[in-house]
Amino acid sequence: MSKNHKPKRGSRAYSPRKRARSETPHVSSWPAGGNGEPQLQGFAGYKVGMTHIMAIDYRRSSTTAGQEVRMPVTVVEVPPMFAVGVRGYIQDTYGLRTFSEVWTEELDETLARRLPLPKGQDRKARWKQLEEADLDEVRMLVQTQPKLITGVPKKKPEVMEMAVRGGDLPAQLAFAKAKLGQEVVMGDFAEDGEILDAIAVTTGKGFQGHVKRWGVKLLTHKNSKHRRMIGNLGPFSPGYVKPTVPQAGQTGYHQRTEFNKRLLRVGDNPDDINPKGGFLHYGLVRGPYALFHGSLPGPSKRLIRFRKAIRFHGTAADTKIVPEITMLSQESAQGA
Repeated sequence: MSKNHKPKRGSRAYSPRKRARSETPHVSSWPAGGNGEPQLQGFAGYKVGMTHIMAIDYRRSSTTAGQEVRMPVTVVEVPPMFAVGVRGYIQDTYGLRTFSEVWTEELDETLARRLPLPKGQDRKARWKQLEEADLDEVRMLVQTQPKLITGVPKKKPEVMEMAVRGGDLPAQLAFAKAKLGQEVVMGDFAEDGEILDAIAVTTGKGFQGHVKRWGVKLLTHKNSKHRRMIGNLGPFSPGYVKPTVPQAGQTGYHQRTEFNKRLLRVGDNPDDINPKGGFLHYGLVRGPYALFHGSLPGPSKRLIRFRKAIRFHGTAADTKIVPEITMLSQESAQGA
């Protein structure tokens, strides 16, 4: 007798809702292909806070298109990142596998706080091994430099992989070799008006109940003893509670990806952005910064990773629209 097949309905993308494994977000997929010259597909910065601007509405389908409107923006401090290694991958029956990697000779002393530094590496042999191999992908190992900013009270850097796209594999390897041991700035990764994806760990809220965690309705006032709870734990059969039943538990501190965030500006002068008294819970921006339209996940000081957009469905003309900013608010947020 045939067996009925009834797959689960609805998205389970946000389950299980447990704490993120690491505060440094991981990127599971990168944009495919790439046009023109080889280029890094990612960058990282520290969330500062939010403010607002007055700008000409660049959204063509908006009812206020072409008019001056007020926009909420998120400020991210983006100190230069340091390229510490190059890694080559080959594809086998189990997916991508690390073939070999090369680390730069002059490593930042603060990197020893994060991991044991490689020693006694034959770099010429490693480069020859990479150049002669039939690689399927080239990625760069980069580290952040929190020592350059004062809003985040730490010196230990984060280390992460960034994909290299554009051109053929030899060109990508040559690009990575030229960047090894050098600083990479936000301007090398993206331009004003570009569409990017933001990946970060959200603000943690601890153990919360059914209503706050899942947004279920409150029970009727005639219900006995409680209202902020679910009506039942599911059907009598099967004889266990399904994982799809909304229950209390950990809320927040989950890794989330927000797609298609517009980069409004990359600036070098922090005096153009700092409010009177500094940003709440962060202080003053000391170096390069980036402005994004709308909100980004996570609290202030949280590391946010950016990558080239992989789900943008607009036209080619919409991928890079530089809005005209007429005013940027620098009013105090201290309540004064």
